[in-house]
Amino acid sequence: MQELVRHVDWVGHVDWNIRDFHSYDTHRGATYNAYLVRDTETALVDTVKAPFADTLLRNVAEKIELSKVDYVVCNHAELDHAGSLPAVMQALPNATLLCNAKCRETLSAYFDISGWSVKVVSPDESISLGNRTLSFLNTPMVHWPESMFTYIPEEKLLFSMDAFGQHLATSVRFDDQWALPHLLQEAKTYYANIVTPYGKQVQKTLEAAAGLPISIIAPSHGLIWRKHLPEILAAYQAWSSGKYARKALILYDTMWESTGQMAEAILRGAVEENNGVDVQLLHVRKTTLTRVATEMLDAAAVALGSPTLNMMMMPQMAAVLNYIRGLKFSSKSAFAFGSCGWAHAGVEHLAHSIEELQWTRIHEPIKVKYRPSEAVRETCHSAGRLLAQTAAKPVAG
Repeated sequence: MQELVRHVDWVGHVDWNIRDFHSYDTHRGATYNAYLVRDTETALVDTVKAPFADTLLRNVAEKIELSKVDYVVCNHAELDHAGSLPAVMQALPNATLLCNAKCRETLSAYFDISGWSVKVVSPDESISLGNRTLSFLNTPMVHWPESMFTYIPEEKLLFSMDAFGQHLATSVRFDDQWALPHLLQEAKTYYANIVTPYGKQVQKTLEAAAGLPISIIAPSHGLIWRKHLPEILAAYQAWSSGKYARKALILYDTMWESTGQMAEAILRGAVEENNGVDVQLLHVRKTTLTRVATEMLDAAAVALGSPTLNMMMMPQMAAVLNYIRGLKFSSKSAFAFGSCGWAHAGVEHLAHSIEELQWTRIHEPIKVKYRPSEAVRETCHSAGRLLAQTAAKPVAG
């Protein structure tokens, strides 16, 4: 356990071993953050995933008798945060659950809450704990309809639910105890794979929160922000506005290396353009959907390659397109390429996907049967140069 400020403690659980979070590759593990605020009255802000209820209750009991906890705040009803609520509410006999109306509706769909003491709170009210106050800010679709923030104005402390979080298991709790570039990368990965579809809602939330004096942001996952608030707020502003970096991606799958040769030729052309663009080559069966989405977040230009398999694109490329379609990234500049044996169906499906995504096509689909000839490799090389030229002039998405 760690103290954020006097009598406000982290009481959550570090999950060192989780490696999959509904298809999010959590190779660094995760945390489920919960916070105990002790004053004249005591509030537990958020809980943890159901299997870790005992850890949470043990942590709370080290600070105060369980019967003396007055409130449990539920900022978000998703089960990685609310899954332990039945056990928690049973163990805290005198606690009242604080949540907004939509959260109560969601919780009642998951659990039998008829025996719980529940108080629905709204943004125009606050709960006094004595010397501290809990106030509330509804943040719908950041990233569920019932999501909200809880704020302690006396401490300038914002409990930000999933916003500003990271999937990251560590033995430390604060942003200044970890290397900032790596922390921002983990926050970017979290944003790209969880929050991206809700950029407009994030922008509204940032505007609403801008009027709050904030010294600490305590998210529901990962490290707590107490030093690098300007950096994470600026990053969220950029990510939610769809701002591009000078970056190009080449995503491909290959069967007998013909499409792979085309991808390599595109890469050479993009790199030889030598204009400061970050060019990345990702074989989609040798990376993860999580990595693809993270790199896609701020990429300006994308080349998509696949051979034909059973008159379709390769399965993992289809999975990539399904995943990024759901994440609703800002529009990209793109083109399709690929080899086939006798039918160009894979490339044609990719080209159609680019149209469905409403991305800007910057080159005709590059198609070849069997091995790419020198002329085709030269076409790919030229297309790579165009990819880098396009990525060198990024604008807001």
